[in-house]
Amino acid sequence: MTEAKSEHPLVVVMGVSGAGKSTIGVLVADALNVRFVDADSLHPIANVAKMAAGTPLDDDDRWPWLAVVGRTLSDASSDGLVVACSALKRVYRDAIRAEVPEVIFLHLDGTHAVLSRRLEGRTDHFMPTSLLDSQLSTLERLQSDENGVVVDIDAPVPEVVAAAADAVVARASRTV
Repeated sequence: MTEAKSEHPLVVVMGVSGAGKSTIGVLVADALNVRFVDADSLHPIANVAKMAAGTPLDDDDRWPWLAVVGRTLSDASSDGLVVACSALKRVYRDAIRAEVPEVIFLHLDGTHAVLSRRLEGRTDHFMPTSLLDSQLSTLERLQSDENGVVVDIDAPVPEVVAAAADAVVARASRTV
């Protein structure tokens, strides 16, 4: 197994839009005493415009962005970092892992009803609710050979954060 620094883990908070990647990610980063970066801020303008127009990204859109996500994590390897990034497919996670093998994936998982309700309440995000089904059909769940944990989001935020931070610390401790 790859080596991880449990005191400064490198974490990708993954899941579909509406799962709480940014909200939970910020709070998990705070609990772990590391910085937080939203990978949405790393998208090129063309990707943001495409999603805002209701068009899903294709892999040609994603590869350069995933490389930036991986490099951002790698650059923070001595300090730790939590990055919110959908990372829906195994090959996307593999692209990130190619840059930073010790990364831990934290999958925030929820039902369609929970995710829809969360998306409908948003007013300041470029991902429209109409793309949820596309994201859910694209999602490839973490496999047993991936360094990751799954946390159910159908709970109050403090409970989700506590479960997520505990799971990341436990996972990081096992891979040291």
